[in-house]
Amino acid sequence: MPSECIIVTGGAGFIGSNYLNKYVPRYPDTLFVNVDALTYASKKEQVQAAKEQNYRFHHTDIRDVSALETLFQTYRPTALINFAAESHVDISIENPSLFVETNITGTHNLLLLARKYALNRFHQISTDEVYGSLGADDPSFTTATPLSPNSPYSASKAAADMLVRAYHRTYGLNTVISRCSNNYGPHQDDTKLIPKFITLLLKGEKVPLYAKGENIRDWLYVEDHVDAIDCIFHKGESGAVYNVGGGKELTNRAIVDRLLALTGRNESFVEHVADRLGHDFRYSTDAGELERSLGWKPQWNFEKGLQETFNFYVKKS
Repeated sequence: MPSECIIVTGGAGFIGSNYLNKYVPRYPDTLFVNVDALTYASKKEQVQAAKEQNYRFHHTDIRDVSALETLFQTYRPTALINFAAESHVDISIENPSLFVETNITGTHNLLLLARKYALNRFHQISTDEVYGSLGADDPSFTTATPLSPNSPYSASKAAADMLVRAYHRTYGLNTVISRCSNNYGPHQDDTKLIPKFITLLLKGEKVPLYAKGENIRDWLYVEDHVDAIDCIFHKGESGAVYNVGGGKELTNRAIVDRLLALTGRNESFVEHVADRLGHDFRYSTDAGELERSLGWKPQWNFEKGLQETFNFYVKKS
C-alpha cells in the first residue's frame, strides 16, 4: 500500500483532470483517489492517468457525507485536494442554491472528515473572484485584499474559504488555500468563454459577447496552474493563502479578436448581447507573493497557450 493517499475531489473536471494527468505518473508511490460527481463539466475519460496503478476513481458527490466517509474508511487518506465546485457564474445566477449546497456544504463535509481522520494536508482550490471587482487602474489582488464577492458563485467560494480558515484556526487542521485567475487550456468544458467561442467559430456560428467586451481578466494556462498547486500542496505554509495568476490581462474583446484570427473568421461572427447581471469589470491577480515565498512563476506565455488550446479543440471538433 502506498505510504501517501491523496483524495482528489473533482478530479474529472477541467483543472483536476489536468492535475491528475501530470502528477499521478510523477508520484508512483502515492495513491490518488479521484472522487467526482460527474456533472456536465466533468468527464471521467479526460483522466488518461486512469491506466496507472496508483489511481482509483469513485463516482461520489461531496454533498453526500456518508458516502464520503465510506471512502475515508476504505482508503485512510493522508491528504485531500478539493477541486470539486460548481463554477459557472451564469448558472449561479440562475440557481444559487446549487452553489451553496456544493461549494459550501460540500466543502464543509470534506473538512469534517479531514479533521476526524486527522489529514496531514487539506488544499482548497479557490478563485480570485472572491476578491470582487477592480477598476481599470486599481492595483492587483493580493492575499491581503479584502474578500468582496459579487456573484452567488464567488460568494459560495468565499464562504468555503472562510470555513477552511476556521478549521485551521480553531482545530489546527493543516490547510492551504490557492486562489487562481481565469484558467484556459485543454479539456475545459465548452460552456467557458475560450472553448465555447472556439467551438462556435469552428462551426461557423456567431459568438455572444457581453456588451462591448471591455471586461478584463487575468489568464492562466492550466498547466501552470497545476504546477502551482503541486508546489503549494508540498511546500505551502499551513494556514496560508496563495494567489496564482498568469500575469496576462486581456479584455474579452481582445480574446475574441485572437480567436477570430485563429479561425479565419471576421467581425460578422461577433454578436453583442446584453451584459451579465453584476458583471465584474476586472480581475488582476498578483502572484508575486507565491514566487517570492515558494519559487513558482508561470512558464507559458498566452499566445503559446492559446495555440495549444485551439489545437486541442480543433482535434476534438
